[in-house]
Amino acid sequence: MARYENIVILTGAGVSAESGLGTFREEGGLWAKFDPMKLATPEAFAADPETVLGFYNARRANLSDAKANAAHFALSALEQDWMMDGRSDFLLVTQNIDDLHEQAGSASLLHMHGELLKTRCSQCDHLFFDREDMAIERPCPACTKAGGLRPHVVWFGEMPLGLDQIYQRLDRCDLFVAIGTSGTVYPAAGFVSEARRNGAHTVELTLEPGEISGLFEEHHYGPATETVPYWVRGLG
Repeated sequence: MARYENIVILTGAGVSAESGLGTFREEGGLWAKFDPMKLATPEAFAADPETVLGFYNARRANLSDAKANAAHFALSALEQDWMMDGRSDFLLVTQNIDDLHEQAGSASLLHMHGELLKTRCSQCDHLFFDREDMAIERPCPACTKAGGLRPHVVWFGEMPLGLDQIYQRLDRCDLFVAIGTSGTVYPAAGFVSEARRNGAHTVELTLEPGEISGLFEEHHYGPATETVPYWVRGLG
């Protein structure tokens, strides 16, 4: 087994599906049940904030019952072993807005699509950890104005978070791994090509082959709770 120094791991909804959280684009996923243009855009929030906030309040309630699974714990253990072994860089980038990676103990973590358990004021940009229901009449704890609180999530039409840092790490990584992601949404779908251009070994762990599976050199198919611990053990 080659000794890799710099690793970037990308996780998607598939890593949390076995914790009881819904995926998005697969058959039966959230966007098959709900219209994202009515729930996940700045325009939808401006037009009908109560419906949008209600949707995300329900997702917060769902998240409160979810627990990190074996895939999350395997990635946390890998991070600890990687850094203790003196390797240079470890970055876990997640498209998920849940806190299951944190529950498992991951620290070198970047939420590129935001975090469900944080609220942001659209009027003063104050950001804070929050488990309460969001409501139109609720004032911002910083500016005290009501009507501007929204979930700290990246909606359609908004720029993902931390892209500069992600591309800097992709430029120097020698191992890129995508776990539980469909590979259909950019810019994340382009990360594997960026890593390949820089000579990184690329690994895909998903339930089944996806649209960009051909870009990966190594594949492991099956539930994340099985494939991720298996793959981590194989790194040695």
